[in-house]
Amino acid sequence: VVLRADLDALPLQDEKDVAYRSTFPGVAHACGHDVHTTVVLGAGLVLADQAAREGLPGRVRLVFQPSEELMPGGALDVIAAGAVEGARSVFALHCDPSIEVGAVGLKVGPLTAASDQLTMHLTGPGGHTSRPQNTVDLVYALARVTADLPAALNRVIDPRAAMTLVWGMISAGSAANAIPRSGLARGTLRMLDQEAWEGAPEVVRRLAAQLAAPYGAEVQVDYVRGVPPVINDVSAIEMLTAAARAVLPAGAIVPAKQSLGGEDFGWYLAHAPGAMARLGVRRPGASAYDLHQGSFDVDERCIDVGVRLLVGTALEALRS
Repeated sequence: VVLRADLDALPLQDEKDVAYRSTFPGVAHACGHDVHTTVVLGAGLVLADQAAREGLPGRVRLVFQPSEELMPGGALDVIAAGAVEGARSVFALHCDPSIEVGAVGLKVGPLTAASDQLTMHLTGPGGHTSRPQNTVDLVYALARVTADLPAALNRVIDPRAAMTLVWGMISAGSAANAIPRSGLARGTLRMLDQEAWEGAPEVVRRLAAQLAAPYGAEVQVDYVRGVPPVINDVSAIEMLTAAARAVLPAGAIVPAKQSLGGEDFGWYLAHAPGAMARLGVRRPGASAYDLHQGSFDVDERCIDVGVRLLVGTALEALRS
């Protein structure tokens, strides 16, 4: 049985005033990676103690994986190094600020979305803003393509795939009276459907070129394949459920909703059946701080819940 934790951080300033805040300026976990790591370490300590005292009905491997926040994710390097060879099942958990501490969210089937990154470059000859008709009005073309491409995708892809393109950065030009020669936009493309994910690069490139053509702009799309969706195995969720009922109070299990967030844990599930649980981290009555914010924080009691859940799940999986 493999228990996986992700070691990672984000380029954000840690805004929490707590003892465990980041000691590196401009870098913070901001997604619960420190909790995930602590929980798997704690589960390992408990399991090692039990193995020494009375043995275990099999082997448990702890995987501490880097670079979850980078696409296509550090999971591929870990898998290539043989960390899941021989695994019958693989489990992980992820902090969920929408769920109160003490509870865990479980869901059979898709839990996250496929997620890719793309950078779109538009180029033209440049010119004077007083004569846009003599050149390519690049900023206007960039604005149109970035606005129209997300809508166009929703007209050529099955809407049940829930394909969503959101730009995180758009840049062009440096002077008010000069039409620039180049501009770019960077964003993420997310979807719930595996088949749509596999065909997305060709569709994005084709639509971008077609949308830029009326303005005379040349377009190039640098498409970075990200991660597949996390699809929780039925039997793995049954093991998590049995463990949660055995080691957590009644009512601790709540339904988890599918997220459009990406998670490279999906790569592990191509090699072994498994599941990811949502770990409740919100303090009762407190506002929920979303992931990827410098203010993101947890109720530390979630660590005990996570350790109990993973220990119980590992033992349940070994017995099964």
